[in-house]
Amino acid sequence: MNDDKHNMTSSRPYLLRALSEWINENHLTPFIVVDVASDQVIVPRQFVENGKIVLNISPFAVRDLNIDNETLFFSARFSGKPMNVSVPVSSVLAIYAKENGQGMVFTDEPNAAPPENPTPPSGGSKKPALKLIK
Repeated sequence: MNDDKHNMTSSRPYLLRALSEWINENHLTPFIVVDVASDQVIVPRQFVENGKIVLNISPFAVRDLNIDNETLFFSARFSGKPMNVSVPVSSVLAIYAKENGQGMVFTDEPNAAPPENPTPPSGGSKKPALKLIK
């Protein structure tokens, strides 16, 4: 069999859903790190630092969290103003528990099939770094 014909979809949305559930079930706070380079990323831009934003996706911080195979979506308040947040799953760089830093940093998946609505590359080949913000 030819391995080139067996490309799989990205594991990232499945891992995001599983890790979010795992963090919540352990009574911790799931945070995600998002690369905001794509035009498809809809987040409060006033909180973006160095092209990234850290978002709390716990059930206490957001409403209607939905992580499908292409998009992470929720409603939340930022500085008292309601906003719908929409992030392509491919733009999520990491998910971790705020309290202890346990989680996962995502890397590119070379054998994954491209998303239906590909986002342009962010320009650099820097690996994402996870920084704990207290």
